[in-house]
Amino acid sequence: MGQRALPLPAARLGRAVRTAGATDEVSGVVLLLPDGEADSRRRPSTLSYAVQLPFARTLARAGEGDGLAVHVLRYRCRGWNAGDAHPAEDAAWAADEVQRLYGDVPVCLVGHGMGGRAALRAAGHGAVTSVLAMAPWLPERTAAEPEPVKQLMGRRVLIVHGTTDERTDPELSYRLAERAKKANRDTCRFEVHSDGHALRQHRSEVVALAADFVRGSLFARSYARPVADALAAPPPLGLRMPLAAGFGRSLRH
Repeated sequence: MGQRALPLPAARLGRAVRTAGATDEVSGVVLLLPDGEADSRRRPSTLSYAVQLPFARTLARAGEGDGLAVHVLRYRCRGWNAGDAHPAEDAAWAADEVQRLYGDVPVCLVGHGMGGRAALRAAGHGAVTSVLAMAPWLPERTAAEPEPVKQLMGRRVLIVHGTTDERTDPELSYRLAERAKKANRDTCRFEVHSDGHALRQHRSEVVALAADFVRGSLFARSYARPVADALAAPPPLGLRMPLAAGFGRSLRH
């Protein structure tokens, strides 16, 4: 007689990441969704959480005057697990938890790899106003059902992908962005030339782009000119926008 599968542990929100100079009131929240695996019911490693913390602190510093809080989501398990889509379910749970903690504040889902797919999939939650998917892991071209995009309507959507990513296909994120743009004009995509899945080679520019998008989307700040242009441009221009070297160095000075 086979063993019964053990129930998955509960998802958890990491402690709020805020700076000493942050306003007392939380006016917007970023939920960081880590990368993971295609199939696994093992608990996520502590490393997957820890590697998000420097990014969380940078975003918190950028939004400290706006009342930004950043939480890293701890998934129930490290896998997407086909139709179960556990990380997307966990992201929706986390958005509920944000509302319980802070009330009716806007939420930006920010995910990398598998977390990028979870962010896009969970965008239909009522608290979510914007999505940033970095190097999102998406189904292959042969998938029977295309990845849904209707849930992105009414959200600001930014996809960032390295052109030399060997783990997640940048062409698949472009094709999804094409479909998303038809349902939601507030969609754009940046290409990070010569960068791979981890987006390390141009990390400072990627982080500056993320911070600009978060502040503009959650707090109605003006976007940097390249982001505003990408959102306004028709395909393919706004979906193959190159991330320029030095992005962020002279923003809002």
